[in-house]
Amino acid sequence: MDSPSIKVTEKNDNRVVIEFNNIPRQYVNALRRLSISEVPTFSIDDVVMLENSSVMHDEAVAHRLGLIPLRTDLHRFVMPHLCECKSTLGCSRCRVLLVLDSEANDKTKVVGSGELISEDDVVKPITKEIPIIVLAPGQKLKFEAYARLGVGKDHAKWQPTSAAVVKDGKDETQSVLMIETTGSLTAEETVMAAIELLASKIKEFNNLIQSVGIKNKV
Repeated sequence: MDSPSIKVTEKNDNRVVIEFNNIPRQYVNALRRLSISEVPTFSIDDVVMLENSSVMHDEAVAHRLGLIPLRTDLHRFVMPHLCECKSTLGCSRCRVLLVLDSEANDKTKVVGSGELISEDDVVKPITKEIPIIVLAPGQKLKFEAYARLGVGKDHAKWQPTSAAVVKDGKDETQSVLMIETTGSLTAEETVMAAIELLASKIKEFNNLIQSVGIKNKV
């Protein structure tokens, strides 16, 4: 039997295609599932509306904000439940503040993601072109928004992937994993984070099996 091997056949910021040879398909599919549901990204999770004279309700504006992909840095930030601050408000290690203050003067104005000002140089919308709301003349929108790390199994807004597929390769010993991302993380960052998660889960399972074995011997 040939030895296991992995080959990256295509890679750019938002897409990666990887061939797995002589590696059980369940491991490849585990990476796909983890990429979708457990690799964390930043998303706006709480909005303090200071002024909204538009025709759209506060809740609808907040929902749209949550769906704007935010560039994510997994090295400097931690999940809220793991942060040492233990605060529902969060701190500089587990949340990022974004603000917007926009007004339409004498003509209709499209308010876009480019008007969101982040306190962090990295964590901000992946593009300035995402429309949030249309303001009629005289209308204003002003709020504070708090972004936090989360995972896709809790809400789709935290999913880093826009597509994640495992398909058959050229022969029965080959599987092909394709990952496309929303831009919050690069495709490479997403796969590497999924690999780290899988390794951690395997280690935890191994420790559990060993502990059961020890108890059975007593």
